[in-house]
Amino acid sequence: MEIRCVYTEGNQNVIQEAVDRLPASGGTVIVPRGEWKSGAIHLKSNVKLYLEEGCVIHFSSCMEDYLPPVFTRWEGVECYNYSPLIYAADCENVTICGTGVLDGAGSAWWHWKKLQQNAADHLIRAESQEIPVEERIFATRKDALRPSFIQFINCKHVTLEDFTIEDGPQWTIHPVYCEDVVVRGVTVNTKGPNTDGCNPDSCRKVLIEDCTFETGDDCIAINSGMNEDGWRVGRPCEQIEVKNCRFIGGHAAVAIGSGMSGGICDIWIHDCVARGTERGIRIKSMRGRGGYVKRVNVERMQMDEIEKEAIEVSMNYGSSTAVPVSQKAPEFSELRFAHIRGNHAAIGVSLCGLPESPLREITLEDVSIAAEDPLREEYVEK
Repeated sequence: MEIRCVYTEGNQNVIQEAVDRLPASGGTVIVPRGEWKSGAIHLKSNVKLYLEEGCVIHFSSCMEDYLPPVFTRWEGVECYNYSPLIYAADCENVTICGTGVLDGAGSAWWHWKKLQQNAADHLIRAESQEIPVEERIFATRKDALRPSFIQFINCKHVTLEDFTIEDGPQWTIHPVYCEDVVVRGVTVNTKGPNTDGCNPDSCRKVLIEDCTFETGDDCIAINSGMNEDGWRVGRPCEQIEVKNCRFIGGHAAVAIGSGMSGGICDIWIHDCVARGTERGIRIKSMRGRGGYVKRVNVERMQMDEIEKEAIEVSMNYGSSTAVPVSQKAPEFSELRFAHIRGNHAAIGVSLCGLPESPLREITLEDVSIAAEDPLREEYVEK
């Protein structure tokens, strides 16, 4: 079944109403060329949201349009918060495609970065204080916890293809506990704080290919939960492939961590180009995270005009939304970097483990990066 949205003056629920009219067997909602306004869009199984060329969906800047709260994961911790702008939970066979544009009105939310600390501290320490998930309810202006732009949680067979997405509240594309995810040909343009491009979070079998990222934070950030709550959930992020992507602005082209408490493994990043990012590949964690990162393979990358490290592996990450409660050390092993080129970086390769948890099985093979400081090493097992 196909439903073609028809513009109605003053009705910002047209797209959601079309989704709701689809039968249980699913179907396609087509958003035609033109300027559209929308509140939260909640998709369901077997639904395709098709964005025609020339379509622009402007999401509401009114926070109350993203209520009631939904089950989500905020910076690696389960809770109930504002609905993501596009959301699906416990679904299968969900697609967003077409060459239209999604505009997240992010600037209305970005000042919350300066207001969120009390709520963030309360949430990130909730598991250590034995506060059950169903009591972790936020979604108020006082709490100021910004939602993700697109979030699928507990979903299978997800496809995101060909559209452009701009300036969401916080993380942009955020699959959580998902399996078989494809992000292909998507362009992400974001400017605000913490506006990562794509954040696979405790997911399995994710392919990110032929995408372009220019972001206000990490272009891609692979995560698996934060501290005690990540240990409780215990779901790794695994079998993630990033290929043929362009990173033209942001903190790191691809980051792994620092929220990696559930474990991250079997990552393949290849045939990508980073230009003008703060860092190239950044694998980061700190005491208090626990967890592991292993079997990461980065190869055939070009990294040019990198402001800081082209390759950084560090267990001494100095930036965290909340200070960890414990001192549990992470473990990093079996990390390979091969056939990598770069015309400029302040630091070529920086490797920093911990005295109690040195980096293990690090391979640098055919790496040639013009750098002011070629190599730094600390607590690396030979």
